Amino acid sequence: MLRFFHVGLVSVGCALLASCGSVEQTQVKDTSRTFTTVVVDAGHGGKDNGAFRRYGGAEKQATLDVATRLASKLRESQFHVVMTRSSDVFIPLDDRAAISNRQKNAIFVSVHFNDSGRRGIRGFETYYHSPAARNLAYRIQQQIMTLPGAVNRGVKTANFRVLRKAAYPAVLVECGFLSNRKEGAAARSASRRDNLADKIAEAIVDQRYGKGMYRAPSTASDAAASSSEHAN
Repeated sequence: MLRFFHVGLVSVGCALLASCGSVEQTQVKDTSRTFTTVVVDAGHGGKDNGAFRRYGGAEKQATLDVATRLASKLRESQFHVVMTRSSDVFIPLDDRAAISNRQKNAIFVSVHFNDSGRRGIRGFETYYHSPAARNLAYRIQQQIMTLPGAVNRGVKTANFRVLRKAAYPAVLVECGFLSNRKEGAAARSASRRDNLADKIAEAIVDQRYGKGMYRAPSTASDAAASSSEHAN
């Protein structure tokens, strides 16, 4: 979650996601074409709500739901999946990166929702730090931009701690603004969260295996529609 205000859209979330001083550079192994493990990071959790807005509720709940759905879809696509948290618990940023770095042949995907003091601001953003993660970041942004009503705020580099401390390609996805009436309401929707997870999963499969290789898991509504067709 990044929070923006009137003066130059300045982030005040720096203390949560990055240290503002000079930092060490982690050597990144480029596994962007070979990865077999995906570390899925649900932002915030426990004592850290992240953003909390009337329209969108608590960011920590929205991120966990999207991350859980994403993990399920990736497992169905035959990836080994590790979640940094699978319940409402607080995990320090350094520990999140360490969980990823302990894996073999992995990438790291962190799920967040955005926040702003200006309620009119909306849209999706994807961040990366290492050049090894650039292509993955662009694929994810491209996929989530196919969602209805999507607004493109772009792919950007950032010095967030979970990105700069990652030993593998790492990205952070901002799935819309909880502070915006429309995107906040959408973030409470199970179907919207599932669609977000589906688009991120598709981008990850495309990155690893090539465009068009993703097969979206069937949903309950798909199964009902199929049964209805066969009955007629």
